[in-house]
Order: sequence, then C-alpha cells, then structure tokens
Amino acid sequence: MTWMPFLCLGVGLFIGFRNLSQILLIRIDFVINIALVILMMTIGLNIGINKYVMLNLHSIGLNCLIIALFAISFSVLFTVILEKTILPLEMLKEKIRSENISINKKVDISDEYIKKSSPLIWIMPASIVVGVIIGYFFMPSNLTFILDYLLIGSLVILYTGVGISLGSNLEIFEYIKKLGFRVVYISVAIFAGSIIGGLVSGILLHLPLHVSIISAGGMSYYSLTGAYMTQVYGIETGTYGFIVNVMREFFTVLLLPLLIKISKGSPIAGGAAGNMDTMLVPITKFVGVEIGLVTLITGVILTFTVPLILPLLYGLLA
Repeated sequence: MTWMPFLCLGVGLFIGFRNLSQILLIRIDFVINIALVILMMTIGLNIGINKYVMLNLHSIGLNCLIIALFAISFSVLFTVILEKTILPLEMLKEKIRSENISINKKVDISDEYIKKSSPLIWIMPASIVVGVIIGYFFMPSNLTFILDYLLIGSLVILYTGVGISLGSNLEIFEYIKKLGFRVVYISVAIFAGSIIGGLVSGILLHLPLHVSIISAGGMSYYSLTGAYMTQVYGIETGTYGFIVNVMREFFTVLLLPLLIKISKGSPIAGGAAGNMDTMLVPITKFVGVEIGLVTLITGVILTFTVPLILPLLYGLLA
C-alpha cells in the first residue's frame, strides 16, 4: 500500500487544479471533517481493543513526550542556524512589507480564530476518548476487522483532501516566488530537525528507530501520522505517531513565550505542519502578520510533504 498516498495526493491535486467553486470546497471540507472524526474514533477503538497498549499507556506517553520535545528542540536549533546564516527573518519581514503582502491577503486571521473555536476542535479528541472506551469495554472481537476498512477509507479521503487543498491554494507558490525560494529552507530545517530529534530520542530511549523517527517525522500532523503508522505497523506503533504529534502541538503552544525569545523562526519551527491550520493563529500572534505569511507557507509545504515522507521513511526503515 506504499503507492496509495501518492495516488490519492495525485487525484486530489487534479481535482484541486480545476478551479472549484467555494460552495464545492466547503462541501469537500465537510466530507474531510467527517472522515477525520471517523479516523480519530477508529484510532481510539484500535487503542481500546489492544490490551498491551492500554496497560502501557503511561510508559508510551512518557516516551512520546521525550520524542516530541526532541523534535521541537532540533527543529528550533536548525531554524535558528538558518536565521543566523542565510535567511534572517527580519530582512524577509522588510521584503514582505516592501512587496505590500501579508497573511491577511491570503487568509482572514479573525476568521481563522473563529474556526479554532469550532466544535471540531473538541469533537476530534472526544472521538478518540469515545473510541477507546467503546473498544476497551464494548467492542466485540468478531467485528474488529471493520476497523481496517475504516482506517484505510479515512486515509484515502484525508490524502485526497491534502491534494485538493494544495491544488486550490496555488497562490502560495506566487508568494514563494515573490519572497525568494530561500523561504523554503525553513521547511527543510524543520523537517531535518524533526528527523534528527526522532533519531536521537530513539537512541536514548532504546526504541526501534522506525518508531521514533517516523512519529517525529509527522511534524504535528497527528491524524495522518497516527493512522498511517497504525496501518503499516499496528496500533502499538501507531499510538506513538498520534501522541507524539499531539504533544508537539500542545508543547509548542505552551512554549510560545519562550520560543519567541529565542528567535522569530522558533515558533514556526515548533508548529511545523500545524502552521497551515491549528497553529496558524497562535503563532501569527507572536511573530506578527508579516512573518505570519512565512508561517502559512511553511505549514502548506510541510502538510503536503508529510504524506509523501511517511511512506518514504517506512521504505527506508522497514
């Protein structure tokens, strides 16, 4: 099934390129949100029916915490080195001002703030909890085969949705052209830092490297990473993919006041793929609307990269 992500992304890109109407995009977004809820509940069900995972959630949680913090730390380190050498964000900020562009021309930050208060923010974690409870107490063993179909079906919709989202947001490439290709280096630094963080934490924790590296390589994209790792490795490993990336988002938000003191790019490094959606508003509030555009660009690049990177890492580390 290594080919599946690439096929779905390609189909999504083809659909997204076709100048879809706003009404159709809203309907597609609704379908994707439904798939996300089903995906979260399926992950919860898989966790609930697995006695080993349930008995070891405390130790898994501690390992995930360490992996997440290492992924954030190395992403910040590489981004700071980038800022101090070839891409000072203050200079980029001046260029954004001179070009008279900002994130407000791409997205309405106030509207994004309202979205962050939408029921989906609470429905998704609630779906996980409900799934765990149902799986642990009520799921008949003869029906567990259904979970594989739900997992694969949700992944297909999610991968396709990522492709549609990128295909419908080609203006991002115009902004990259205006700001210079070097802005892409931030995404490269975050990715490299995440992988190194996963490698180092895996060695320190004596974990199989595919567990720590691939989960860190999810770069905040917890739904996709958890589901993909569950599909290819099983729920024990998939739990790492989910929890590590949930923790990455949580600790990035918690540490924002500290990260902004390190450098302008450090909050962006922490948010990673989440910069496209859930992390966009809080990070933009700290880095400013000009650098908020860089935050969005980085999030779009990494969000599209994760579905490509996960199967590649699987192939390298299998």
